[in-house]
Amino acid sequence: MSTPEAVPTTVDLRKYIETRFYGERPHIRGRRVLVSMIAANAEHNNLSLSELAYEFSLSQEEILAALLYYREHKSVIDQQDIEEQKLFDEMYRLYGEHKDAK
Repeated sequence: MSTPEAVPTTVDLRKYIETRFYGERPHIRGRRVLVSMIAANAEHNNLSLSELAYEFSLSQEEILAALLYYREHKSVIDQQDIEEQKLFDEMYRLYGEHKDAK
């Protein structure tokens, strides 16, 4: 009788996710796609892995890694999004919309 393989309790997502850019906000390794963008799009649009992969031009593995990473770090990522939005709001308050913007 063979012994069943142990299911890992954690998964190392560093192959797909890095945090060295964007103020250490997690994003797809080597790409400019934030984990929070993928998670928000998945939640708000109820898209499948393959649909998300198509929308972001990523592999399904990268999408799944982003969603897993978001689930494991949700409170930190959500707080980063709040802080980023505060910064954008402050910049808009100070400088408004650019006159050449259409």
